[in-house]
Amino acid sequence: MKVAVVGASGAVGQEFLKVLAERNFPLDELVLFGSERSAGTEYEFKGKKLVVKELKHNDDFKGIDIALTSAGASISKEYAETITKYGAIMIDNSSAFRYEADIPLVVPEVNPEDALNRPRGIIANPNCSTIQMVVALKPINDLSKIVRVHVATYQAASGAGAQGIAELETQIQQVAKGEEPTIKKFPYQLAMNIIPQIDVFLDNDYTKEEMKMNWETKKIMHTDAEVSATCIRIPVARAHSEAVWVETEEALDIEVVKAAMENLEGLTVLDNPAEKQYPMPLFISGKDDVYVGRIRKDVSNPKSLTFWCVGDQIKKGAALNAVQIAEWLIKNGEVK
Repeated sequence: MKVAVVGASGAVGQEFLKVLAERNFPLDELVLFGSERSAGTEYEFKGKKLVVKELKHNDDFKGIDIALTSAGASISKEYAETITKYGAIMIDNSSAFRYEADIPLVVPEVNPEDALNRPRGIIANPNCSTIQMVVALKPINDLSKIVRVHVATYQAASGAGAQGIAELETQIQQVAKGEEPTIKKFPYQLAMNIIPQIDVFLDNDYTKEEMKMNWETKKIMHTDAEVSATCIRIPVARAHSEAVWVETEEALDIEVVKAAMENLEGLTVLDNPAEKQYPMPLFISGKDDVYVGRIRKDVSNPKSLTFWCVGDQIKKGAALNAVQIAEWLIKNGEVK
């Protein structure tokens, strides 16, 4: 088993290395690729030093079985043919291919079988905020078809990559010293603030991030349910949070919903209001599962319920989801 990581020096690329090691992924050789700038950088993997190779249009992917890519949409589009030319399965973390009809968009807990139909040898990893939401929605939809979803996301600085985390940390120090904060990655100061904008605004005044949750949920869950999102950046380093309202065709018993959620692998219920137990980024950062709590009936609609969910978007929202796709392919004989 020969695996490649493209974009090895980025935040998700580094998380790929951690996740592959943590899960003892069955590989015989790991090859790292990056930009001209990161080429030559050394990283340790399971006690061995690996040197990042420069990504080029050549035969470096000959013999590669799985390529985990997270180098940005433009790089994924440019190098997709080079990566898949000799049969490698490209599991791409960028937005490059998510909305193309002949490329599956996969969350293993929800629609793993979609990975079997990949005519171009590419599987797309969904947006981080969508991944954690659809994992939580899956057991509800299995009980009664979801008709409508409203969601407000509270997304960590790390959703903007390593530079986002660095800017927040720098701003916190600057604000504490009474200095003018440095603003580069975000449209406004994030420290001591929240920003009700992630990505660019579209013609309907929703941001692209918000519409991603609409488009991707429908594709992943094979549903016509309507999804309306408001995405907010908050001054938290890592792990996204979401408040979700779900309307179903039939009214559901909350205890039945909780039991169904507890039975889904990859979803952890942490819901004990009396003891003030509920998911928070403070405790979920670095965890594999999506965590749900505050599960309750929506007092405004008998066929609606609401819950709170938190997930580490660098881990489950990116690297882990991609590795889990690869694991599913191996388990089902798609990669030998």
